[in-house]
Amino acid sequence: MPQDVTEIFGGALAARVRALAPSMTRSVQRVAETVAGDPAGCAALTVTRLAERTGTSEATVVRTARLLGYPGYRDLRLALAGLAAQQQSGRAPAITTDIAVDDPIADVVAKLAHDERQALADTAAGLDTVQLGAAVAAVAAARRTDVYGVGASGLVAQDLVQKLLRIGLMAHAHSDPHLAVTNAVQLRAGDVAVAITHSGSTRDVVEPLRVAFERGATTVAITGRPGGAVAQYADQVLTTSTARESELRPAAMSSRTGQLLVVDCLFVGVAQRTYDTAAPALAASYEALAHRHR
Repeated sequence: MPQDVTEIFGGALAARVRALAPSMTRSVQRVAETVAGDPAGCAALTVTRLAERTGTSEATVVRTARLLGYPGYRDLRLALAGLAAQQQSGRAPAITTDIAVDDPIADVVAKLAHDERQALADTAAGLDTVQLGAAVAAVAAARRTDVYGVGASGLVAQDLVQKLLRIGLMAHAHSDPHLAVTNAVQLRAGDVAVAITHSGSTRDVVEPLRVAFERGATTVAITGRPGGAVAQYADQVLTTSTARESELRPAAMSSRTGQLLVVDCLFVGVAQRTYDTAAPALAASYEALAHRHR
């Protein structure tokens, strides 16, 4: 197997299926969801039997295994057996019920807390630390960092920028699409542009990243759809969890948790790399804010 069972299945199988689902064919998605939902049952099935169970073909089962990161179905089947053994150890069942209009507030708290924890775990499991490290190095050395995001993603963009400013780095957040493109035109090699879009296809975010990419800036995409349009203009793609949505918990709300985790990881990595200048800058900002409240 390419990775051991605990690395793949420490919350990562279901996360990987959710992340890849939008780019899967219906038949591949059926197989992926079946193995994620019933690892014990599927571990006992041959490739032929699993194809029959999912109404697909043996080729589709093998293709699904490879899409999930395995050389073939045999490797996936062994990993499923390991996950089944883990599940038999007595782990408590997850809360999966959507929030209802008449839920008591205590239930709302419990359900939201569960979903937030799951979004964080899924994002951490799917985050490519090699690409994250490359993004950290680029931002730490950048002359300037521009961050694009609209709506809820725009709030996350502002969060990243205020963090970078606190450690003395030049950064700007752009939610106005015209200003974003106007500023992207001014970027060049040695600058960084970061696009935050859960869908991966928000035109007002993709367009300035495209311009920055063509101007030679290092480009980073933070997205829940690594196969989306934004990825073709990104030197590094940092994938966030595709969290469950519901009527009372729309995509903008569910995606924000994973985005904030990625932003925090990026910021801490940059602060570590620039510690000699970051620490005094942070101290100075704390002192300035404390003085303002005296």
